[in-house]
Amino acid sequence: MGDQYPTVKVAAVQAASVFLDREGTSAKACRLIREAGANGARVIAFPEGFIPAHPVWYHHHPATSAVANRLSVELFKNAVEIPGPEIEALCAAARDANAYVVMGVCEKLPNTIGTMFNTQVFIGPGGRVLGKHQKLMPTVGERLVHMGGFGDTLAAVPTEFGPMTGLICGENSNPLAIFAMTAEGTRIHVMSWPNHFPTSGDPMRNRVAVDSQAFAQMSKAWVISACGTVDEDMIRKLEVSPEAERCLRSPDCCGGSVIVSPGSRIVAGPLGAAEGILYAECNLELGVLTKLRHDFVGHYNRPDIFQLQVNRAAPRIYTVHEERAALPPVVTPGERLPHRATPRLADATRRGARRHAARKRARPRHKKR
Repeated sequence: MGDQYPTVKVAAVQAASVFLDREGTSAKACRLIREAGANGARVIAFPEGFIPAHPVWYHHHPATSAVANRLSVELFKNAVEIPGPEIEALCAAARDANAYVVMGVCEKLPNTIGTMFNTQVFIGPGGRVLGKHQKLMPTVGERLVHMGGFGDTLAAVPTEFGPMTGLICGENSNPLAIFAMTAEGTRIHVMSWPNHFPTSGDPMRNRVAVDSQAFAQMSKAWVISACGTVDEDMIRKLEVSPEAERCLRSPDCCGGSVIVSPGSRIVAGPLGAAEGILYAECNLELGVLTKLRHDFVGHYNRPDIFQLQVNRAAPRIYTVHEERAALPPVVTPGERLPHRATPRLADATRRGARRHAARKRARPRHKKR
């Protein structure tokens, strides 16, 4: 009979955040998880920074403008703590759906203000957090609000289907990150994308398709690319120029979710600019067939020539050592001088005087000429 590689139904959720509304977006995400689960999806992928939104205002406003500053403060006020009430709600939805969920969030550390991460949260069908990935290198305007993650969140998550991985937006074209995920043995890879790119470049959907197919070709994994989209509430709150508004309303501006096979073929999508859920049946045995041809972390590489090292240790900027060395008892100057210093000083003075007299007697005398 041998090993069995099942066929897994997966879903890419393409939707707009309830812009900068943590509770509203979390409720929407839970509804979408349950909907995808009711349709048989066992893996459900969401866009980048879906809860509460992605800082796309930097595509349209100067970094220090009043609009950008105000929206950035709102982003922090609505960022997600892990663990936290929003994560608990998502875990309950994943349990109801009997599905693995990869959710894009803007994360803040508990009891802190000012620092955020661009994060994917991995949740299992049992309703618990399996892990998270923090984007290693924020892209363009993200650097103004997001800190880069570290190697401690760069790893595959175990599932009943085998290792599952995720990367965020531009990381999916980082050759070293791709190789690391391939070396982790990924079988299903989730790409989380924002709702649109800067207007100075190609439409986001072009890049999504290219990166998804390229990752599948190199890793021989199934790739789920979940893209965001925009709605009227977001356009209004962004306060963009008329030209930028025309771009945001263009059908080529946002969306483009796809699902790609290990043979690098697009098997579902791309979606247009509207909200929707994209589904595909993923036969994991196809990964075996394609890796027999090209296994870039196995028979089709040269470890005597190429090696990649990943540092999983997260640096710490502040460490407190609780154990203190034993200190001698404190003695005041008033206590020292009468009992210790004065007798010793007198003895030393007398000894010094005797040595000086002895040297003087031993010094040779010279006759006067």
